[in-house]
Amino acid sequence: MDAGFVATVALVYAMSRRRPRIVRRCWVHTILRKRLQRGEYHVLVQELRLDGVLFQQYFRMSKDAFDELLGKVGPLIAKADTRMRLSIGPAERLAICLRYLATGDSYRTIAFSYRVGHATVAVIVKEVAGAIWTALVEETMPVPQTEDWRAIAAGFQERWNFPNCVGAIDGKHVVIQAPANSGSLYFNYKSSHSLVLLAVVDAEYLFRVVDVGGFGRSSDGGSLQNSAFGESLRDGSLQLPPDTVIPGAERLGLLPHVFVGDEAFPLLDNLLRPFPGRQLTRERRLFNYRLSRARLVVECTFGILSSQWRMFRRVITTSPEVTELCVKATCVLHNFLRRKTIGRSSRTPVVAESSDEAPTLRDAPMMGSNNATRRSIQLRETFCSYLNEEGVVSWQHKVV
Repeated sequence: MDAGFVATVALVYAMSRRRPRIVRRCWVHTILRKRLQRGEYHVLVQELRLDGVLFQQYFRMSKDAFDELLGKVGPLIAKADTRMRLSIGPAERLAICLRYLATGDSYRTIAFSYRVGHATVAVIVKEVAGAIWTALVEETMPVPQTEDWRAIAAGFQERWNFPNCVGAIDGKHVVIQAPANSGSLYFNYKSSHSLVLLAVVDAEYLFRVVDVGGFGRSSDGGSLQNSAFGESLRDGSLQLPPDTVIPGAERLGLLPHVFVGDEAFPLLDNLLRPFPGRQLTRERRLFNYRLSRARLVVECTFGILSSQWRMFRRVITTSPEVTELCVKATCVLHNFLRRKTIGRSSRTPVVAESSDEAPTLRDAPMMGSNNATRRSIQLRETFCSYLNEEGVVSWQHKVV
């Protein structure tokens, strides 16, 4: 027999002796085997169904809303049983995901409560959050068309006394644990690590456009530059209504429909920001107040979102990809629940060209500088003139 072959066999045998075979003690841990008898979903959640108030506090939504959501998401998250074990049902999978969004508890904490493996919780949260976005985005956050922008503008005029306003825009830093090998990409000016949620909100605290995933080191203006929404705003492809004359202010001529933002955003033809500086005339201070009053709608919406879904009040320890899915899920859940509160039905959804993500969430290239044009500066002066004359309200002089 060849000596080399014998030596190889001996070496393989010796290596196998050095690494003893790991024997799995059990396929499913003894504690997890009692999930159907003692797991939180099968015991506590069923008891909570008898008390609507406690159910609302636990899941941050009513029993009817939970069941309706399950009807929409269930087919997307159902798993088939195997010969080895029974699958976790769609209702329990949805409950686990909602509990994570509602509390921000660690995967292990939820795993112990529901008597499932913590790796199972990780998979469930990722899959169910993505399914919630897929199931609800076209119904609760359809791509706005021209008539939608007109309706939003009418809402801002009626509720916030700001003409031709088609949305309030702002960014929110979602605090996360620093991803491995990410350097300073996610490190923000607040000395924490974050993803940026950029949102456009209407007069009734509903999200109309969201862009999630911007690096924390980017400013709000930088996040706008790097978003598809910002690119569409620049090239005029948002299907905004044509310039109109404000009733009673014909002398001002045609005025564009605009978004309102804070000082972090650039001044554009369709994006108003306050006048900078401290030494301002009374007219400009009144304009800043009226603009900020309309802009605070988006700040309040972020407050409602973080109060409803307590995940935002903790440092999120999941990967940026899972965090992005969870943030997008909470945004459509916010609209899903709020539309029931305000009693407004959504219009017929518009199907996006891409089946993977909404058009407002696609990657966009960097844009040019944020230097304001003469037309943008003049338009802000025109709006300032309107709010101090034809558009004046009786109480504004008592505030400023």
